[in-house]
Amino acid sequence: MSKKKTFYVQENETIDECLERMKREGYMPVRRMEKPLFEERKENGETIHVPIGREIVFEGKIMT
Repeated sequence: MSKKKTFYVQENETIDECLERMKREGYMPVRRMEKPLFEERKENGETIHVPIGREIVFEGKIMT
């Protein structure tokens, strides 16, 4: 088993459900990261970036 693993909060999953999944696999969270998600759109001949959501990622460390 790897000492570190990355867990992504899935589209239809809560943060608590993701943390529970980590625990079942034997990992505990050591870091939380959020990344904004953007979509490119053209308006008036210009390309603009519109925020459409965020991606939440946990880094897990194996429990000893």
